[in-house]
Amino acid sequence: GGPGVKNCIADVLPILAKMLENMKAEPLHLCHRLDKETTGVMVLARSKEVADRIRLLFKTRQVEKVYWAISLGDPDPAEGIVEIPIVEKEVRSHQSHYKMTLAPNYRMSPEDGKVVKIRKNRNAESAVTRYRLLASSSACSLLELQPITGVKHQIRVHLAYGLGCPILGDHKYSHWSKLAPQ
Repeated sequence: GGPGVKNCIADVLPILAKMLENMKAEPLHLCHRLDKETTGVMVLARSKEVADRIRLLFKTRQVEKVYWAISLGDPDPAEGIVEIPIVEKEVRSHQSHYKMTLAPNYRMSPEDGKVVKIRKNRNAESAVTRYRLLASSSACSLLELQPITGVKHQIRVHLAYGLGCPILGDHKYSHWSKLAPQ
């Protein structure tokens, strides 16, 4: 996480820098961030100039991010691309909150089953996620995931609502109207 998060990586950077340089360190510079409940590799730089160049690589999507996640259920097909726009919406329930959801451009007409173009939601962002089933056992799957775009909670939303395979333990996207365990 970044600033404002308990046990923020930025808080330990000075300590890490001193350890690396035997107590005569320049501060390390964070080059990107991870979402609050995401684990992974952090890229740090020893100078602001290098950090700025690396940040530009992330911003221009020249860094390829790949994630592994355990999902509830198997995606069908086992490999593919989910390309469905995403929008943030308020969930009105006993515990009102906001969450990201799908904003598809097409739907099936309930009357005749034909595909109908939907008026585009102007707040929706284009979202593309590549996925591949690596292994499955019982009711769970190990997936390799690559966000092609960078929309908030994109992988979680595409897995839960696009493929019907929410990430195991994801309380926010396992159910639409409540924040609850699976």
